[in-house]
Amino acid sequence: MALQPERVKFRKMHRGNRAGLAYSGQTVAFGEYGLMALERCWMDSKQLEACRVAITRNMKRHGKMWIRVFPQKSFTKKPLETRMGKGKAPLEGWVAVIRPANILFEVDGVTEAIARESFRLAATKLPIKTKFISRHHRAV
Repeated sequence: MALQPERVKFRKMHRGNRAGLAYSGQTVAFGEYGLMALERCWMDSKQLEACRVAITRNMKRHGKMWIRVFPQKSFTKKPLETRMGKGKAPLEGWVAVIRPANILFEVDGVTEAIARESFRLAATKLPIKTKFISRHHRAV
């Protein structure tokens, strides 16, 4: 089951602005180790789910994991070979707006080696560059 809001007031959203650094969620708040985004993107709910599965499988149900981002922005897409006009397209999916310095995932209760390997496997599922950080690390 992909992450998405249960209900929203307006389903079709504007594209918005992706510029700048993350102004919140840039420190490791819950766990001991975190995975920090170094680039900006729209992260799909399927990508987040693939990362979650990779992390939990490598940790073998030890420790605890937090997902720090949520796909709450809807995006639309016109069908292929459709002429311009005729209104805004139907809903295609949900994305999380990721800016540099965002913490994506956190883990606790496992060794640093296991956390590093889990985040390495998760980072291969993502379209952006990421960085492993610990709780006592300063943000970008």
